[in-house]
Amino acid sequence: MLKNLYYKVLDLADRKWALTGLAVVCFLESSVFPVPPDVLLMPMVLANRAKAFRIATVATITSVLGGMFGYFLGNQFINTLGNKIINFYHLNNQFAEFSQNFNDYGAVVVLTAGITPLPYKVITIASGATGMNLLLFTATSFVARGIRFGIVAGLLWKFGEPIKEFIEKRLNLLASLFVVILLAGFYLAGQI
Repeated sequence: MLKNLYYKVLDLADRKWALTGLAVVCFLESSVFPVPPDVLLMPMVLANRAKAFRIATVATITSVLGGMFGYFLGNQFINTLGNKIINFYHLNNQFAEFSQNFNDYGAVVVLTAGITPLPYKVITIASGATGMNLLLFTATSFVARGIRFGIVAGLLWKFGEPIKEFIEKRLNLLASLFVVILLAGFYLAGQI
């Protein structure tokens, strides 16, 4: 069943509308959607390695735009409902301290979440909620997401066929590992 899904995604990855689909997934993943865009990015590059860097560029731009939407959600949520909750529980001082600490290291946090399996969406929303400098957030997001998608696309462009064979031989193991990494990322984001 997993192999059938894998081959179906590979087939869909070379369709005309695949880049648009990737753009939508990248945008949503950066603010609300739980599945990383790598599940589309990787098959798309494997299906058409000549477009690897174009695919990575689209993923980067739309991911950062989605991150800005997540920032907006965090900012608006904290300015409306969030402040009422903070006031109700008399947590103003604690939230102010958290915000200051988050913003002191905000660029590092955004960079780390943008490159690693940590859920970037959690950081985009927290960045808006704490009032992190939007220009710093955006610039750091471009660097982080560019590195992440650029490395994936570059490796698949350079070593595409051997990587494709490796994936196909170990698909079940890699799928299990992907789920574990995804869950670990959400757990670690909750610890920040």
